[in-house]
Amino acid sequence: MRHGKKFPHLGRKKGHRNYMLANMACSLIEHKSINTTLTKAKALKMYVEPIITKSKNDSTHNRRIAFRYLRNKYAVTELFRDVSVKVGDRPGGYTRVIKLGNRLGDNAEMALIELVDYNQSYTTDKSDSKKRRRRRKKATDNKILEVAPAVEESSVVEESPAAEESPAVEESPTVEESPTVEESPAVEESPAVEKNDDNNENEEKK
Repeated sequence: MRHGKKFPHLGRKKGHRNYMLANMACSLIEHKSINTTLTKAKALKMYVEPIITKSKNDSTHNRRIAFRYLRNKYAVTELFRDVSVKVGDRPGGYTRVIKLGNRLGDNAEMALIELVDYNQSYTTDKSDSKKRRRRRKKATDNKILEVAPAVEESSVVEESPAAEESPAVEESPTVEESPTVEESPAVEESPAVEKNDDNNENEEKK
């Protein structure tokens, strides 16, 4: 019975499965990332990470163990020369599996498996991003400080004409002097003129 044995057989016999995983491990070491099915990626993760751990200690014995699993001397050289230096400070977890969705045709789950330290998008320093945010904040503060005096100056300029125009509005008593127009009693004095004419006519009759 195979109770509790969760290792994926991948639909192959032991010999075929080991050769396939060795070939995929060599491709991963050479190209640093490969696309495959999700089940194969998980099986490769379990296969290649103990080999990468062995490469941290560069000795003849460890090189022979790595060659026993990889079966490719160029992959062994690349592993001990470049990859071991890159992952020297990492205590395990050298690979990352990212799901890519299902494949057209057989609808198989696809995944990307890659060496963690070779993906630059995930290894950017957080300190740089914090500095950039601080610079942006300072720039916005300076803009706010520059805008504030401009607003104050505009308010001063707007207040000055209002202060000058106010006396002009108060000098409207010229309009209040309209009583001069109401002094039309000159027209009302016409009866006096008529009386004078009557007096003159009476004198002439006499």
